Amino acid sequence: MLGEGIAKGLAETAKNFFGSYVSAERMTTVEYPEQRIAPFEAARVFPFLVYDGADWEAGLRCVACQICEKECPPKCIFIVKSTEKKPDFVGKPQFYPARFDIDISVCMSCQICVEVCPFEAIKMNTEFELATVDRFGGLLLDRKQLAKSNEYYRQIHPTEAAAVDARLATEKAKADAKAKAAAEAAAAKAAAVAGEGA
Repeated sequence: MLGEGIAKGLAETAKNFFGSYVSAERMTTVEYPEQRIAPFEAARVFPFLVYDGADWEAGLRCVACQICEKECPPKCIFIVKSTEKKPDFVGKPQFYPARFDIDISVCMSCQICVEVCPFEAIKMNTEFELATVDRFGGLLLDRKQLAKSNEYYRQIHPTEAAAVDARLATEKAKADAKAKAAAEAAAAKAAAVAGEGA
């Protein structure tokens, strides 16, 4: 019959339309901002920098390698690398970003910066209410504004954060074992040299 497909489509649309008034789980309207829908774990809005520990400056994972700045398609990341090293969260001397800015008015939330970061230092936030009356300065976030704790990261992306923390713990355990083996080898060599000299 001519138009049978159109009639079926319209019937389905009408069923869904009137059904949304009757069924509570099909009510899609949320009275925002009084009511809010929890963001999905995989939601991504704008990047932030992860730090470990209580002090954001000492615990910042970023070592200013500038890979994210180079890979960013809209070029909204600006990094100035420090000229000296300072101890990071675990005490290892590292370079750090003397300046790390992201212009969120330009950022397209593509997540390429997250994917290319070898230090798990930059992640995507779920916070989207970033409106400001300052069109330029208010949308240019510096490293202090971008810094969020690892606990915050665990809250918004628990599955991903658990995997990252496990991988970082494994890498740290390997590095500690390697350093311990090197120290034991150096002590054994020193003892052998001292034994030959006696």
